[in-house]
Amino acid sequence: MQEFVYGEIPVVPDSITDPDARDLDRAFMRSNLEGVQTEAWFHVFGCRRWVRLRRDTRADVVVD
Repeated sequence: MQEFVYGEIPVVPDSITDPDARDLDRAFMRSNLEGVQTEAWFHVFGCRRWVRLRRDTRADVVVD
């Protein structure tokens, strides 16, 4: 298990009307935009708090 877990609040498109398809989209589809993104990570095995950071998804590095 990972020490930090990524948390994204998924937005399901209105065009998906079937409840099962909406659940599938909410669980597995991520926006995964290229470039610098502000993200929320949960510290599972430590302080159990959310940490907000900016990460460059192209290089997978945290930026200021």
